[in-house]
Amino acid sequence: MEHAESLEPLQEAIGYTFQDTTILLEAVTHRSYLNERSNHPVDHNERMEFLGDAVLELIVTEYLFHEYPDQPEGQLTNYRSALVKGEHLAQVAERFDLVSYLLMSRGEASDPNSRAYITANAIEALIAALYLDGSLEVARGFVEQFILPDLPRIIEQKLFIDAKSMLQETMQEEEQATPVYEVTQEWGPDHDKRFEVTVSVSGEHIATGVGGSKQKAEQEAARHALQVKDIA
Repeated sequence: MEHAESLEPLQEAIGYTFQDTTILLEAVTHRSYLNERSNHPVDHNERMEFLGDAVLELIVTEYLFHEYPDQPEGQLTNYRSALVKGEHLAQVAERFDLVSYLLMSRGEASDPNSRAYITANAIEALIAALYLDGSLEVARGFVEQFILPDLPRIIEQKLFIDAKSMLQETMQEEEQATPVYEVTQEWGPDHDKRFEVTVSVSGEHIATGVGGSKQKAEQEAARHALQVKDIA
């Protein structure tokens, strides 16, 4: 299969050779690609994203449970959220150039925001593929190699902090004002929509964020605002 052969460098990069390469092919196929290639041999990767999300969360949760026995549940939840969020997964994908193997429409490929969002989701699909073709331990090996090593940096730089809560507390304390979030743009089909949100304080625009939901976009806007305000 032509597509499967082109995925050999990806398998080398992640250190795993698939027994069934169609599983890997499905993991890198975005829904939009099927609109342009009706004869594509596999389905899109959304079901695999669903499975991979659960597998990733289990592996990360178990790791945190054993490695941080003195941390309360709330803190462990914050650590986990920082590790599995889309922004971090997109950064992970850059380490083995996952985006160059993804199959998506020309329109999605030409949009940096769409490309990053699709790539982050493809990490979850890839984890599902490793789980299905290999085992939970194979998937765990990938997570331990590419995702968990970032945790010390996340803790040191306080990237696990809920940005919206921190921004609100700081602005109320320092400026007696509450941040206001506004959706300024949204695009994409219903199953794959993206939102751009701006955050303002006392009528002054502070920062902008983009995400796959309004909540995620607000978090990104708040995180950028914290950087602008030199708070975190």
